[in-house]
Amino acid sequence: MNIPNILTLIRLLLIPVIVVVIYLPFSWTNLASAAIFMVASFTDWFDGYLARRLNQTTPFGAFLDPVADKLMVAVALATLIEKFDSPLLTIPALIIIGREIMISALREWMAEIGKRTSVAVSFIGKMKTMMQMGAITLLLWAPGFADSLVGMSGMVLLYVAAILTLWSMVVYLKAAWPELKPFGAK
Repeated sequence: MNIPNILTLIRLLLIPVIVVVIYLPFSWTNLASAAIFMVASFTDWFDGYLARRLNQTTPFGAFLDPVADKLMVAVALATLIEKFDSPLLTIPALIIIGREIMISALREWMAEIGKRTSVAVSFIGKMKTMMQMGAITLLLWAPGFADSLVGMSGMVLLYVAAILTLWSMVVYLKAAWPELKPFGAK
């Protein structure tokens, strides 16, 4: 167990804390859940930085880090879908969640056939993650997405994240396509 792995575990432990805070019946819960989510988001960046900088990458961390990220995003988006109860938020949220499932399955399959590096994280994927984290933070903070600049900004970032999500999915599928083509297809 090293510092990057501890940060990843902290991120996992913060997921139920965020959910509980969201549903507390107090006026400060929006700001508190957004702050907790933001701290958890920073641990995502920081654990990877420390793992590389301190040469502390581990198989456990390589497995757990993306799981923690995807769980955190999916759970937060699910609570936001309920909170806002609007197709304007639900559609991009489901695009993001669906893409995460698809690309996780693709990466797992590519690893099984020894081609994991063909679908390594790209710059677009990193930008998508930044936009998601920013959008979710703002939407957790906002009392409504149409009621405030914070909420509208969160929605704009969510749509940017959804577009980057689709773009990065195309990049990953294009990289994996030689292995995905049906046998005999040209």
